[in-house]
Amino acid sequence: MSEDSVIRAWSSLFRLGNSFTGIFGVFLGAVLAMEALPNGHNLQITILQASSVLTFMCSWNALNDYLDIEIDRENRPERPLPSGKITIHSTKIAIFLMFSLSIASIALAGVIASQTENGLTNWIPSLAIWIFALTLLINYESPLSFGFKLKDRGLPGNIAISLSVAMVIIFGSAGVGDPFNSRAWTVATIGFLYNLSREIVKDVEDMEGDRGRQTLAMRVGPENARMGAWVILLAALAAMLFPFSFGIFKESTVIFVIPAMITLLLTKSKILSAEDYAAQMLIKRSMQLCLFSFLAISLFPN
Repeated sequence: MSEDSVIRAWSSLFRLGNSFTGIFGVFLGAVLAMEALPNGHNLQITILQASSVLTFMCSWNALNDYLDIEIDRENRPERPLPSGKITIHSTKIAIFLMFSLSIASIALAGVIASQTENGLTNWIPSLAIWIFALTLLINYESPLSFGFKLKDRGLPGNIAISLSVAMVIIFGSAGVGDPFNSRAWTVATIGFLYNLSREIVKDVEDMEGDRGRQTLAMRVGPENARMGAWVILLAALAAMLFPFSFGIFKESTVIFVIPAMITLLLTKSKILSAEDYAAQMLIKRSMQLCLFSFLAISLFPN
């Protein structure tokens, strides 16, 4: 296998595109809290916490493929493991290595935080969030008997994944000593609703290959699941407007989120016509536009 093929295989295993969004989420949380780019110790901590999220997500994604290898042999034989592009032994090493790097990064962030004026006091919530994310991983993905196996439980698993996405933003604001920042929590809530809606639509899309899982689509039917996803999207739209109505962000800056709102509304026709792939991709695009909008608003608050 050529070097390019090897790189593509590992990139696919780690889902690097999605994993890199974790870096963006951490920096977004820091910028929302500071209303400026972090610098000094705050920048060092933010970089290390972003690295911790990236390696954590790479480990999580590789573990997901390792546990789903039998399912992927049937549904996605082109994936790195069932296709033989990456061996199971190499995958186990990668899972351990990436998780170890995540631990090292968060530990080093704590060391730097201890050297700041407030010491570890304001940084401890970051560690709590990291442990919370690990708990979600164990209860979502782990085959161990004491885990809740949320992945197979449908909606609870969707909520767990969406919480993990939202908490990345809070992780970023906690890293700069402001874990309860109203701007960060508002945007994290929007991200949670967006991702929850998308996870439900993706489960509708994957119904044929999801034997053994009790997804919302399997419990209530695809049409009802799609309507549930749309209602959650409407809640995301309301949450998007909320911070401008209550002074969390200046009313004049609402113009920044208009592209995200328009894209969100365009999703309705795709959901109603059962174009599930197109719908979940529009939800993703709208969420990206929304998060970039709030980044711009925070960098240029005036």
